[in-house]
Amino acid sequence: MARCLSVTTLLFRLTRIPVFLARAARCSRGALWRRAALASALAAAAWCVQALDADLMERTAVQRYGAYGQQSLAAWRTLVAGLAQAPEEEMLRRVNDHWNRAVRFGEDADIWGQEDYWATPLETMGRGRGDCEDFVIAKYFTLRTLGVPEARLRLTYVRARIGSATSGVTQAHMVLSYYATPGAMPLVLDNLVSTIQPANARPDLTPVFSFNADGIFAGGAAQVSSPVERLTRWRDLLARMRAEGSIP
Repeated sequence: MARCLSVTTLLFRLTRIPVFLARAARCSRGALWRRAALASALAAAAWCVQALDADLMERTAVQRYGAYGQQSLAAWRTLVAGLAQAPEEEMLRRVNDHWNRAVRFGEDADIWGQEDYWATPLETMGRGRGDCEDFVIAKYFTLRTLGVPEARLRLTYVRARIGSATSGVTQAHMVLSYYATPGAMPLVLDNLVSTIQPANARPDLTPVFSFNADGIFAGGAAQVSSPVERLTRWRDLLARMRAEGSIP
């Protein structure tokens, strides 16, 4: 299994992800609340897609990665366009399949010449290679672009067991978790396993912590345990994504 960074390194190299999805106002109950929530969700989904600077992304892909980067970006755009009206279950499946097939695993030292580098989705498209964090980042931002609510997605750091069920050998790994509802059993999107499975069907994975724009969650906890503002690593990633036109 491929090596990922340590718990300490991961915890202190992340930073806050901007909140892309407006929360529905809790101003009333019943039909009024549902209509407001639906309108908010639809508006947020449209905003996510419109926020992309397509021309800047295209120029960046061509300038940095040539025809391969341009083709990879075109394939990603086709994916997003085709899922615009799809149910979330289909979004999860196709986004997971797309990135697992489009990207070959590689170590940061070989790809970027650095011990630990968090690639933007466009960088991962352009190189066609990435480590476990890069797969998760790419899937996360693709689903956010499609309007999947922030609260349903968590970038999850786990200990992955190597070998048999009795093996005591584990390795650092990262997956994307999807929560249909706050208390639901999460689904796991993993670059090492092609199918999306509920977390209770993955006894080889032990959650250490997860995070999204709302904060850091210890283990598999449902409540935020600490704020994300103090984490640093995402700041550089988001700055590079803004420069590429991937986020506003």
